[in-house]
Amino acid sequence: MYNILVCDDEAGIRTLISKYAKFAGHNVTEAENGAQAVELCKKQDFDIMILDIMMPLLNGFETAKEIRKVSQMPIIMLSARGEEYDRIHGFEIGADDYVVKPFSPQELMMRVDVIMRRVSGKNEKGHEIYKKDGLCVDFTARKVFVDEQEVDLAPKEYELLFYLVKNKGVAVSRERLMTDIWGYEFFGDDRTLDTHIKLLRKHIGAYSSLIVTLRGTGYRFEG
Repeated sequence: MYNILVCDDEAGIRTLISKYAKFAGHNVTEAENGAQAVELCKKQDFDIMILDIMMPLLNGFETAKEIRKVSQMPIIMLSARGEEYDRIHGFEIGADDYVVKPFSPQELMMRVDVIMRRVSGKNEKGHEIYKKDGLCVDFTARKVFVDEQEVDLAPKEYELLFYLVKNKGVAVSRERLMTDIWGYEFFGDDRTLDTHIKLLRKHIGAYSSLIVTLRGTGYRFEG
């Protein structure tokens, strides 16, 4: 789930983008002009911005320049024109992508996903972060957020989640988890691991299904 700022002087375009973004599970804030968008960026943080170029008073290029003074979030620029100059100028001032109107809202959302996957590994301060819908794991700060609310995990729960996320898509055996997390070869009762997995799933709530039990083997994080 991303916090998206949509800035376009056409209400119909804002409504269209918002509809598809919300359907994809994202939060959307709308700005009807560049000045409003700049003020919003001074007051709150957004993950990505979709910005129209052709706007009265403060156009998209001018808006992007002002926003770059307070935020380095990715910006996708929209334009009814496809001139090379517009694309080059947009990239020169820090735009991450350029989409020509009329556009497919589905494709636009795909572009949002591609850009966010590229930048999600590092935030502006260099934190290593993993995001999946409403689950956010900040490895550097050692914090976990569920639907934007921080959850308090036990030390071994943090280590288990971090380990599984960093090995997402990989089947991890119980023996490997016990050895790497607890730091010794485990030959006894493995209920210790099962109990921590159970508690971890409880803490991450709706996203507990991301931790898949592999009967007779171990666990896999599907993210």
